[in-house]
Amino acid sequence: MSTSDVTKQGIRGERPGRDARVGAGLRRRKRRGERPMVPDAEFTSYYGKPIINRPTWEARDIAGYFFLGGLAGAGSVLAAGAHFTGRPAAARALKISSTVAVAGSAAALIHDLGRPERFYNMLRVLRPTSPMSVGSWLLGAYGPAAGAAAVLDVTGLFPRLGRSATVGAALLGPALATYTAVLAANTAVPAWHDGYREMPFVFAGSALVAASGLALAAAPPAETAPVRTAALLGTAVETAAMTLMERRLGMVAEPYKKGRAGRLLRAAKVLSVAGAVGGAALGGRSRTAAVASGAALLAASACTRFGVFYAGLASADDPKYTVVPQRERMFSRRAPGSGEEGD
Repeated sequence: MSTSDVTKQGIRGERPGRDARVGAGLRRRKRRGERPMVPDAEFTSYYGKPIINRPTWEARDIAGYFFLGGLAGAGSVLAAGAHFTGRPAAARALKISSTVAVAGSAAALIHDLGRPERFYNMLRVLRPTSPMSVGSWLLGAYGPAAGAAAVLDVTGLFPRLGRSATVGAALLGPALATYTAVLAANTAVPAWHDGYREMPFVFAGSALVAASGLALAAAPPAETAPVRTAALLGTAVETAAMTLMERRLGMVAEPYKKGRAGRLLRAAKVLSVAGAVGGAALGGRSRTAAVASGAALLAASACTRFGVFYAGLASADDPKYTVVPQRERMFSRRAPGSGEEGD
């Protein structure tokens, strides 16, 4: 008999070894020392194209926009502190630098947009759900406040209005220094999007490093004691946030450690530590040491912003940084106990 039949008495003509084995071979556990017969999959796409579109932003414009915005925002916070604690030279230097930096930041953004009227068009409507819209309005509000604070400080006119402008710029400064992190994390670029938790702290620490460096380089050493402390704080915040982000992202953090981005970020760590420690140890006694430490801190902040920018581009170019995390999230949702198992 070549077939089997199911009768009331049971299975007639059953052939041993022919039973279906449900799930056999699906999740074969790899034994120790066993060599896989099938090589690991390579994540590619049609015609070698990336899975997501690479950002068309230019590094000079957008990474420069990130850096200058952070310098301006943190600078206004430090300027207000210097103004109200009797450090006029430091306050004036920070107010002027913040005004110049925000002007450069806006110019870089407008240059990236292609036509100046596009920036104006973004101010026609405020969309709270759009980081770019909120950022444009933030620039539009912060710029006049920072400019008025600097001009009134230099001319000595309307001191009360100057104090109000200083306070207004300081209140808007933290948002200006960090909203670009939200802007980057709002994209589909894996290295930026997946780092949304820590990225604002990285940018805040980097901004404080830059502003502290400028104050060290431009102000007399006698007025820079709080700035030297701020440099240490900014370095600690930036380093800790970057370390936590790389640890949490796992494989997606690879672009932050390799290639141009890796070199820039390693340089940023060395320069920020050297500048902060040098400024704390020698910046109050030697003008030369203060200038050198300030320059190192400014360079460190610029390296951080450009390093983050290039890491995002590298993660967009390689499909695995998009595919692997998606698959891991999908499998974790299907895992037993997740409440989303398939039938």
